[in-house]
Amino acid sequence: MRRRNLYFILFVAVPAASCGPLLGSWAELSLHNNSYSHLLLIPLITGALVYLERRRIFSEVRYSLGAGTVALLAAGAAGLLVSSESAFSLDPADRLTLTMLSLVLIWIAGFIVCYGFCAFRTAIFPLLFLLLMVPFPPFLLNKIIFALRKGSAECTAAIFRLTGMPYFMNGFEFSLPGLNIEIARECSGIRSSLALFIVSLLAGHVFLRSAWRKASLVLFIIPLVVVKNALRIATISLLSVYVDRSFIHGDLHRYSGIPFSIVSLALLIPFLWWLQRSENREAQPPAAPPALPGTALAVTQVEP
Repeated sequence: MRRRNLYFILFVAVPAASCGPLLGSWAELSLHNNSYSHLLLIPLITGALVYLERRRIFSEVRYSLGAGTVALLAAGAAGLLVSSESAFSLDPADRLTLTMLSLVLIWIAGFIVCYGFCAFRTAIFPLLFLLLMVPFPPFLLNKIIFALRKGSAECTAAIFRLTGMPYFMNGFEFSLPGLNIEIARECSGIRSSLALFIVSLLAGHVFLRSAWRKASLVLFIIPLVVVKNALRIATISLLSVYVDRSFIHGDLHRYSGIPFSIVSLALLIPFLWWLQRSENREAQPPAAPPALPGTALAVTQVEP
């Protein structure tokens, strides 16, 4: 295992060292951009998962270099080559996305080479979890943010109707009595949405077994984050209109994401508990039917 571990460290370190400046840009992106604040946590979470499950993952190891592994290595190497060549006029954001995706492919292929396909199959969740290290390309991130803003706007309008708040809606802008608000990109809830998405993935991996229940838990995040964000926007707007205008620029506006995210977790936990309970009920063997009176006597009579 020591030799295998050394080989795997080389698989990780050598490609990473070849694109050191871009790795620095990746770390800086995670530290200074709210949409990517999760990036630095992903390799740490993956390492913790592999360590906690190490006995099961590495119970059967062997060197392996199949056609699929070679294809992964080739795709990763080609991606690093394209991202490093100035001849390819890539946008800096696209270059960073391609670089990180290529590194993850090489690392996964290196894991298979050093420990075998059986170990990979057991560790498939933490290894695929590494894909969250890859920053979204700008076009995809913009689509996600637009969808969150659109859903939050529609849900906010529904809350205003329920509360009797008079409003006029134009796209992402609301005209309220004495106040105009806009659901900007910064108010899309992308940061908390990604955090809840990661939490749902980890919770499903730890507490659930069936694939469809894990998928249900992750999909539950979509309406949850939209409703959470709309509640936050509507609450601040209602307080600003009916209580004090300072709420729209005060501490509640700046720091309310944390308490509303806690509320989202409080709603996620009962759903997870329900999924786990239904899974446990299915796993229990059916109860044996009660014996009828005289059954034992009848069986005794026919035995030789």
